[in-house]
Amino acid sequence: MTYENIYSYISKKEPLCVEHDTIPDQLFVDYGVNRGLRDLNGKGVLTGLTTISDVVSFKEEDGKRIPIDGQLWYRGYNISTLISSLGDDEYGFEKTAYLLIFGEMPDTDELEEFKHILASCRRLPNAFTRDVIMKASTQDIMNSMTRSILTLASYDKTTNSGVLADSIRQCLFLLSVFPMLAVYGYHAYNHYTNYGSMYIHRPKPLLSTAENFLSMLRPDGKYTQLEAKVLDVALMLHMEHGGGNNSTFTSRVITSSGSDTYSTMAAAMSSLKGPRHGGANIKVMDMIRNIRDNVSDTSDRDELRAYLSKILDKQAFDRKGLIYGLGHAVYSISDPREKVLKAYVTRLAKAKGREKELQLYLDIEELGPELIAEKRHIFKGVSPNVDFYSGFVYEMLGIPQELFTPLFAIARIAGWSAHRIEELVGAGKIIRPAYKSVMEKFE
Repeated sequence: MTYENIYSYISKKEPLCVEHDTIPDQLFVDYGVNRGLRDLNGKGVLTGLTTISDVVSFKEEDGKRIPIDGQLWYRGYNISTLISSLGDDEYGFEKTAYLLIFGEMPDTDELEEFKHILASCRRLPNAFTRDVIMKASTQDIMNSMTRSILTLASYDKTTNSGVLADSIRQCLFLLSVFPMLAVYGYHAYNHYTNYGSMYIHRPKPLLSTAENFLSMLRPDGKYTQLEAKVLDVALMLHMEHGGGNNSTFTSRVITSSGSDTYSTMAAAMSSLKGPRHGGANIKVMDMIRNIRDNVSDTSDRDELRAYLSKILDKQAFDRKGLIYGLGHAVYSISDPREKVLKAYVTRLAKAKGREKELQLYLDIEELGPELIAEKRHIFKGVSPNVDFYSGFVYEMLGIPQELFTPLFAIARIAGWSAHRIEELVGAGKIIRPAYKSVMEKFE
């Protein structure tokens, strides 16, 4: 049977799926079911406890929730403080990964030892790049990475050992090779699909994760200290976010079933690649390009405001009525990650001569919330989130869009690892939520 015949059959049957799988909204209210594990006010349903991170967006006063500037905490440390404590020539990704995974801040000797361990792990099996990554290359680098992760399990004799030490080692190994899987996957796609030149640079043991990423990505392997610093900060900001996000929850669900590290990380990758989770900065970039194409003078705030109004009225861009990068499910007054990243965006834009483009972002950041308040009658606060600027950062660094979400994964695997270890140590029950059946029964 041909694909045409199969799709012809499916086109006839698809309405049956829609008919029988559509559940009326009112039934969710009647049975008190929190769709998406969130109540009607958008607050997440409590499904677990963690000591790894915390997201704070309000304080309690006289029994009332008062919105405050957002805060993000890693193992008791404020992420803003962690980043501000670093020198301009100091990279913090590795130190923060140690903090998340082992639960405490490393001293100088512990950090150097940890860096040495990560450097020694930055090696793929012989011919793996050729036989796995370069075969069946794809524009979807997240899928390429996921395939590589699952294949790496075949090279590990302890994949299913169930021993905590083995899981920790596997987490550190994947943390180390994720940049290689991403960059090599992109080069394979760029060569075989885009007919670009092929070059595979090996990671260097003395370089940080951010430095190695840029070195492996670029043909000449060169980068500036500011470029590596900005990327390092972006990675730190994306490493972890409270535990309740979709991919991290996925990692805990898979871990609770007793599955192995490689399967767990592959599942988390599959969650992160979803456009509702890891692709927000790509939507921001698409929107910015659309604005440039349709606003003759982006420095004209009246013209820009009028076009943003059309976007909100579903008359422009993707007609979804959203200004992407503004607003967050948890933060209202401010996203602490955006506030930190914005300072580095300004420095990088100045160094790259991109101040005019930066000004467009600044104008949208100012005008967007005003328009949203007017049109949506939302006055609790709408602020830019970290995705508003992260795509612009990656673009200024010359990172192709195909690697935007993989970069998110390169950072977030540190958080996934910490949550997997916490779930293993807790050795609780398998995560098994309940579903209420509302099907019609036939005698």
